[in-house]
Amino acid sequence: MKTVNKICQILAIVFGLGSVILFFTNFATITTGGTDVSLVGAQLAFGSKIEVAGNEYDMARSAQILFCFWLTVIGTVISAFSFKSKGLRYTAPGFGIVSAVYMLVMYLSSEGKFVDYRPLPNVTNIAYEPLFLVAVIALFAFTVSAAAYLLIDDYLEVLASKGSKLTIPKRIVRYFKDYKSEIKKIVWPGWKDVAKNTFIVLAICLIIGAFIWVVDFGLAKLLELILGV
Repeated sequence: MKTVNKICQILAIVFGLGSVILFFTNFATITTGGTDVSLVGAQLAFGSKIEVAGNEYDMARSAQILFCFWLTVIGTVISAFSFKSKGLRYTAPGFGIVSAVYMLVMYLSSEGKFVDYRPLPNVTNIAYEPLFLVAVIALFAFTVSAAAYLLIDDYLEVLASKGSKLTIPKRIVRYFKDYKSEIKKIVWPGWKDVAKNTFIVLAICLIIGAFIWVVDFGLAKLLELILGV
């Protein structure tokens, strides 16, 4: 079991690094003025200067791709540091799943929604390259590996504790059971109490509002008297 755990931990790092590297491969091809321009993921994310038909254009950043890139980098770094600090193992799958799902949504959506092709003129077509899909698959593989490492490592700790510690699924179930029992202890007011308390609150609001209006009106008149307006 310990061997499988280490394999999952290493696979998470490998798939994470692979996902980052894939951002530097062709992600999309933009057809502008009859010319096809291939752009890597990093170019789309950070923007870059490209030359088309002898003209140089400073590409805008594609914010969503940039967001996914940084999530992927952070998730990979966290996975690497999980060798030193096991507390980080809880966060890596979270970064991975958010980035993977977001990238999948981008791939399945219309390319023009997420690829910022400004200021390219006469853009007639935008198409994602197969490597974009490979990056999505790598991100899901990273998420699964990181989650497997988290669950297996937690299970090994439970075994070492000899029953004094619960596994993550059991802790989640216990949390909701405790939450349900606490909800049952709440005493909800009846309709008469609700109506009474609502009336009291509204009355106090009206009284305070009227008091503030009187004070404001009085001060305004006093100021007019002093200034002789």
